[in-house]
Amino acid sequence: MKSTSIRRRLAGTAAAVLVAGAGVLAAAPLAAAKANVLTIDKVSFHKPNVQVKVTYSCDPGLDHELVANARTLGTGTHREGNAAGTIKKDKLVCDADSHTAQVTMRPAQGTSFVKGDKIKVTVFYFDNDGFSYANETAVTVL
Repeated sequence: MKSTSIRRRLAGTAAAVLVAGAGVLAAAPLAAAKANVLTIDKVSFHKPNVQVKVTYSCDPGLDHELVANARTLGTGTHREGNAAGTIKKDKLVCDADSHTAQVTMRPAQGTSFVKGDKIKVTVFYFDNDGFSYANETAVTVL
């Protein structure tokens, strides 16, 4: 009789461990899915630069930069705007929580932006191996 009650206790303990383990596994993808995400919050024009406010999250220990690019769309003239900016890896807080950053994009030599330009802004992570990921794009008028 003692062996039957011990078996029941062991079976109950094993079932509890399995249920708890399944709960941990079910929650894990939610936590991992939040990291390495970018959202464009706001684009603004501070002549001659374009700025983008970004909400980001990234995995701890990742070796990457946050990059932003802007270019004009269909200006109808020969004038073109093309700009870029980065936030270096040592300035990013990577702990899987959400943080905000403002990236100032400086125009390439010989290009410019003016109020009223329709532009496309792209933000992404860029790693040391040359890969980009978590791309986010927005189109707006300055």
